[in-house]
Amino acid sequence: MLGHRVWLLITVLALLSFIATSAKAEEDDAALKSRFQAMSQHGNVECSVKFEKLIGTTSSDGRLQGSCCAPMESYRQQIDSLKKYADIAEVPPDPYDISARLAHTLMGYYTLAVNKDEQAAYDYAMQHSDMQGPCCCKCWRWKVYGGLGKYLIRTRHYTDQQVTDLWNVGQGCGDLANTKMH
Repeated sequence: MLGHRVWLLITVLALLSFIATSAKAEEDDAALKSRFQAMSQHGNVECSVKFEKLIGTTSSDGRLQGSCCAPMESYRQQIDSLKKYADIAEVPPDPYDISARLAHTLMGYYTLAVNKDEQAAYDYAMQHSDMQGPCCCKCWRWKVYGGLGKYLIRTRHYTDQQVTDLWNVGQGCGDLANTKMH
């Protein structure tokens, strides 16, 4: 009888945990859909030299939101894929919502001098990423993710394939079929 009660208690607790987790997942899903809707329709970014220069003058709490080149797609998949980089503060968790301060810092790494082996890893990522680079066009985002790639190769010893994989899930260009492709 005691074993039956313990089993019943464990079952009830598991069910309550499942219900709480499901409610949290639904709440997270609704929030993600709302963020996607706002950024896909009211983004504040563009691919221009003028915009790139403004990033360094943006307020410390400023955000770079939306896609520059094409409508956003695969948003949930990208957000979920980027979670594996959560322990790296320099990796934006959302490619369509980047802190202006972080973007400015990463753009500074774009000119980071790398050694021959590091350059080879970077060049491999350039050739093998979906966009043949960190972005579809040579805009501010190219420098942000290009700088991020150099930073990770230098400081965390990322391999060529690791940078390629990050660029593929972190690209903020939108629909691959409708991008400018440098």
